[in-house]
Amino acid sequence: MSAETNIKKSTEQLEKIGVKVNTALIEKIVKRLGIANQSVDASNVAATDPSEVERLKKNFVIKKLEQPDNAATDKAIADALLKMKPHRLKQRGAVYYLLTVHFGKESVYIK
Repeated sequence: MSAETNIKKSTEQLEKIGVKVNTALIEKIVKRLGIANQSVDASNVAATDPSEVERLKKNFVIKKLEQPDNAATDKAIADALLKMKPHRLKQRGAVYYLLTVHFGKESVYIK
């Protein structure tokens, strides 16, 4: 799967849940996923897998978005995954987009 395909899928998922998408931001987020764009499994977030959610928290929210490891961070992740609930396969780019916007960290991707 290509980055362009994942950008399209992520944008469609976000729009279906009523999110107005900043095209430049979603493109930057998905393109920086790199190898995760190559397989269907890696390009999705397994929201029901506790170890996957923990990796999302540690490797993206805490490391990339520089958020603290606390209850507010856990709630933000849970809220983002709940918003994505209508989608069986949750695009990683869409989930990352929701979290990036929630924390006001667009500057991590767009300077």
